[in-house]
Amino acid sequence: MSEKLATYIAPFTNYLKFEKRFSQNTIIAYEGDLNEFNIYLLRVFGDTHLAEVTYQLVRSWLAELKEHGLTSKSINRKISTLKSFFKFHLRTGSISANPMAKIVSPKTNKRLPVFIKEDDIQFLQTAVAASTEDWKSLNAKMLVTLFYGTGLRLSELINLKEKQMDFSRQQVKVLGKGNKERSIPLSDEMILTIKHYIALKRKEFEKGEEEVLLVTEKGKKLYPKYAYLLVKQLLSAIPTLDKKSPHVLRHSFATHLVNNGAELNAVKELLGHSSLAATQVYTHNTIEKLKEVYKNAHPKA
Repeated sequence: MSEKLATYIAPFTNYLKFEKRFSQNTIIAYEGDLNEFNIYLLRVFGDTHLAEVTYQLVRSWLAELKEHGLTSKSINRKISTLKSFFKFHLRTGSISANPMAKIVSPKTNKRLPVFIKEDDIQFLQTAVAASTEDWKSLNAKMLVTLFYGTGLRLSELINLKEKQMDFSRQQVKVLGKGNKERSIPLSDEMILTIKHYIALKRKEFEKGEEEVLLVTEKGKKLYPKYAYLLVKQLLSAIPTLDKKSPHVLRHSFATHLVNNGAELNAVKELLGHSSLAATQVYTHNTIEKLKEVYKNAHPKA
């Protein structure tokens, strides 16, 4: 690996970790992109110093990625990584010019988030109601209830601790991306479901050190694949749904709020988005619903 360029990666990732307070997964993704770029430079152009990187070198790497079949979305993520990297080193004085200034991100086809139609929620409710009291079924019920009732991300949900539940105020405190804390309301029904789960957990297992809310049938903390497969199994009860993942429930949470008149800023806070632009995608779903209503109801549609 090129020592000249590689030595500049660690200061950048430390900045992301300690100043920007990015999540570990995000930092790993940034570091992976930079290492890939560094390996490419070493293979094609030899040992390259940071100040020697030009926009032509960056474009040649992006062109190779495209030739290898990488999607525009994935290429854009790598462009975003390089932009942040060179912007940081421009600010610290390591370089005097930013090679990313002339780089244009490729256009991507904007896909609307997949969500459950409100009329189809009954299929999910029936599947949850029919679940038994074995531990996997209890976990499936809790996962679906919390994902759809709070709009949590998968990582946020599996890391939830009991102490984050504030039943007296009917809310849960969530530590999201960038270690930003937010509070999400809990309905009476959700509180009863959570309390019932905790009571059964106390009977079945000894109190864990972390006091995580959700555990496997062995009393261990839930892991992503375990949660993903349980949710996927329950979502299979909805015949009109093409994609089946925990994120579909998060999208459904947000879309149904917007469709029923919730203010976009409020939905942004509930989802833990850093900017309103990320939340605005759910208004497109509302527009699609309005088009459908118009088409079915207007005499001249």
